Amino acid sequence: MVAAENGALAGAKVGGMADVIRDLPQALAGVDLCVDVIMPSYGFLASPTAQTQALGEFEVAFGGKLERVKLVVIPHPRVDRAKIYLLEHGLWQSIPGKIYSQGSAERPFADDATKFALLCASVAKVLVAGLVPMPQVLHLHDWHAGCLAMLRAFAPEYSALKTIGCVFSIHNLALQGIRPLSQDASSLAAWFPELFASLTDEQRQQIIDPRYPHCINPMRMGIVLSDRVHLVSPSYAQEVLLPSDVTAGFFGGEGLEQDLRLKASGTKVIGILNGCNYSDLGSSTSKNQSETPSLQRIQLDEFKTLLTTIETALVEWQGTQTQVSGVDMIAFARTQAHWRHALVGEVPTFLMTSVGRLTDQKVLILRQQLPSGASVLESLLKQLQQAQPRALFILLGSGDADIALYFQNLAAKYPNFLFLNGYHESLSACLYQYGDLFLMPSSFEPCGISQMLAMRAGQPCLVHGVGGLKDTVHDGVDGFVFNGNGLTEQGEAFLHRLKEVMDCFDSESWPKIRMNAWKQRFDWSHIAQMYQQQLYDNL
Repeated sequence: MVAAENGALAGAKVGGMADVIRDLPQALAGVDLCVDVIMPSYGFLASPTAQTQALGEFEVAFGGKLERVKLVVIPHPRVDRAKIYLLEHGLWQSIPGKIYSQGSAERPFADDATKFALLCASVAKVLVAGLVPMPQVLHLHDWHAGCLAMLRAFAPEYSALKTIGCVFSIHNLALQGIRPLSQDASSLAAWFPELFASLTDEQRQQIIDPRYPHCINPMRMGIVLSDRVHLVSPSYAQEVLLPSDVTAGFFGGEGLEQDLRLKASGTKVIGILNGCNYSDLGSSTSKNQSETPSLQRIQLDEFKTLLTTIETALVEWQGTQTQVSGVDMIAFARTQAHWRHALVGEVPTFLMTSVGRLTDQKVLILRQQLPSGASVLESLLKQLQQAQPRALFILLGSGDADIALYFQNLAAKYPNFLFLNGYHESLSACLYQYGDLFLMPSSFEPCGISQMLAMRAGQPCLVHGVGGLKDTVHDGVDGFVFNGNGLTEQGEAFLHRLKEVMDCFDSESWPKIRMNAWKQRFDWSHIAQMYQQQLYDNL
């Protein structure tokens, strides 16, 4: 597997793809498939240990010259016999301690596209040179690995890769890594000048972006030039065959729907849901099946644990800062107010939670302005205030600075909204475990892991009926679903369904819904069999 992230290594996780790369090799080992992973070290993943083995250096043609790249290997921490290969080069250390570069509005993806093009060239070189054993299947993940499909198809020096099958997994079609064909330091002509000069018109047509003919699209390379394309849920695999319509609030093929439809006509587009790891569940982190409905609300000791964890996260986030941020100060003040309630035995009567990245994908509906003049989120907070005066909504997330500022303003205005601007593993686990209702109103969701983690802890979810959310949450059975045509209608439907959920909270059906959420299983062992049969067999 070739990927940019890997949750099996500390510091190598940014999004949900890292969870898949962490858990899938272990699941596939259960069906007798040994999966190795290769990725950049980013300058901090290959710290020398007794288990780190240097395999030497090699030269790869890139940018019109030979670049020296170091190759090391470590045993997979979770899977016997499996290995993680790490590639070292200064280009992958453009931002110390980080996997991705933010880039600029004028040159989006520029730095990242260059470093992942080097990743693809380096992987191709180590395979054909025999530095890494040639696999039976090459499994590429997202646009970061798309150039490898192109090198396999068009570069004569890497033609040996055509003898093995190639699978391309799409975790998020919205990010495509688009860059110019030429006349830029981050372009196909700059990375692979000889290949660029030798491309036929037919070959060029297979890798350029359908909307921008002077640009290449690494995501499209993976789709067009791989043997099979995998989407991370069955519903998302159908949605991407249709063009996106932002005015209708629908996000589909994002310009690549024609390529995906062509691939699907040959039954080479396959939707398989991601899994969730249940093996690490203990009695302290999961709802016990014998719990009675009277224990459905957060208990006082649990609320104190949650507040302590919030304080810990806030302090850790400040550790690298020279000034206290406004958003953290607001969160700290709100937390102190909740401590005062806790010290007299008061806990929230209804605890809503949300964990995720601050992107339009995740929160566009929450920010949508309604005919009343208020946004969906502000309307939610007002609605919550009236229906449940002691209710609390905690949102944990980081990402877009403008979105964070918008949430910060509302957090200062509404005491029932606690916005925590960052990511913290222990805090997210607390929110999954202690919440009454998890919100995930994504505009599109290829698969989603947060709803699975909330359900795993016995917390029902209110979700938008798209993609993997549609495939994992069943309205009125183990959670709640809303739909709508257009952002305004979606926002209104979300608020209407939330009101119904809150009315349902004190009813006899709530414990059943909570128990059904807890019983749901999206087990990797079953999903691994589908990978074997639908993606890898008969390539």
